Amino acid sequence: MSIEASVHPGQIDGRPNLTLTDAAGRLEATYLPSLGMVGCSLLHEDEQLLELLGGPAAYEQRGSSFGIPLLHPWANRLAGYSYEVAGRRVDIDPDSPRIHQDENGLPIHGVLAAHPGWTVLESVAQADTARLRAQLDFGAHDDLLAAFPFPHLLEYDASVADSRLRVALTVTPTSEVAVPIAFGLHPYLRLPRTDRRRWQLELPVRRRLVLDPRGLPTGEYELVEPQAISGPLADRVFDDCFDRLQPPPGGGPVVFSLQDERRRISVELLAGYDVVQVFAPAGSDFICIEPMTAPVNALADGSGLRFAQPGVPFEAEFAIAVQSPRD
Repeated sequence: MSIEASVHPGQIDGRPNLTLTDAAGRLEATYLPSLGMVGCSLLHEDEQLLELLGGPAAYEQRGSSFGIPLLHPWANRLAGYSYEVAGRRVDIDPDSPRIHQDENGLPIHGVLAAHPGWTVLESVAQADTARLRAQLDFGAHDDLLAAFPFPHLLEYDASVADSRLRVALTVTPTSEVAVPIAFGLHPYLRLPRTDRRRWQLELPVRRRLVLDPRGLPTGEYELVEPQAISGPLADRVFDDCFDRLQPPPGGGPVVFSLQDERRRISVELLAGYDVVQVFAPAGSDFICIEPMTAPVNALADGSGLRFAQPGVPFEAEFAIAVQSPRD
């Protein structure tokens, strides 16, 4: 057993990766920097906690999500191929290779799927923490600016310690134009060797957006009583956006979780994430608890939209923590 955290380079299908391992050797997080900084593996005691679906090849070729993809500059979907924000109208080219469509033909999950423009700034292990920092100069890529003309630097900071993966994102404007903030992440979580009907969910939410048949907000809301939708996942289906969350009684971050008799996976919202999308389609063996900085379609309708002002970076942070009975 390791007594110090470590960072190991490797390859997946010919693509270089970096694996962060905590000091106890119990949690390993692997990233593909050249493929959009996607988190492509999260092993706890040698068992995979992420649904990998089509894997790196499908992600590169079709933008098919898996693992822990970054959804930027918008999470989820937009209502169409144009939006107006801060007095600027933006028209998105539906034929751009950076644009991926949902089943209704709407642009989904931003423009960074499998983007190769990331630069690793640091990969280091010190004592009990392994860390990876990477940066993308969004403003240096015309194909990205065409869909989101707001130049900025995007930094991804991932660290692993004590069976916990911590992810911090920083948006720093690089011009005199403020940058709209509507990004998110999409972890596909699973509990191995257990039927999903036995998974127990903790969903600390207070308000759900009413969505139309295309998954877009109607402008109406439904209040949710505390703990009303927590409990067994069973055969329930989710594709719901929640914009009011319930902090714990004693204060601290909002924590979502799923667990069985073997382990508990918690998604902790540490800073910047005020919205969560919960996604568990029928027949799936995963559930996505997606930290989002703004509601669905915020770039178009302005609901809950924030901005990184010039000279003032915007930071958001969440963690995935894993516990087993021996902890």
